[in-house]
Amino acid sequence: MRTEAAKRVELVFSLFDANGNGVIDSDDFDLMTGRVLEAAAASDDGAKDALRAAFRRYWTTLAAELDADGDGVITVDEFRPFVLDPARFGDTIAEFAEALSALGDPDGDGLIERPLFVSLMTAIGFEEANVHALFDAFGPDSEDRVTVATWSAGIKDYYAPDLAGIPGDQLVAARAL
Repeated sequence: MRTEAAKRVELVFSLFDANGNGVIDSDDFDLMTGRVLEAAAASDDGAKDALRAAFRRYWTTLAAELDADGDGVITVDEFRPFVLDPARFGDTIAEFAEALSALGDPDGDGLIERPLFVSLMTAIGFEEANVHALFDAFGPDSEDRVTVATWSAGIKDYYAPDLAGIPGDQLVAARAL
């Protein structure tokens, strides 16, 4: 696993631990889902339902694969190797990527405007400066938009253990305040 991928996973774990108790559990996914859906007020019910389903699948996949003792929590040590295994987790990531990127396109034109992108990503918990850097790395058009396909592909790349130098690395980069 590349160092860059390990840093991306550590960040995702910290974000998924939405209640800050040091482990990931079902309540964390409920909290994050609520925050993201609140940021996506203009999205239609179908897109919101797809995101709810994607977050629910994310949790149920983690719980089924990692919670061997049935205690209902996932530690960072349990999370790290699993989430970077495309054979075990690729379909779940793909569903999540499609749902989140579609949520960012409430008018259905295939484009995501920066303000909504920033709102959704900060609702997940990413630092705003890093979110702007990510959006810039995606190469927005002259009207400051990126395609749904670009964002979806970027999410999938974020979880690839062998990739470095990808736009998603902007999310873990230290930014000056």
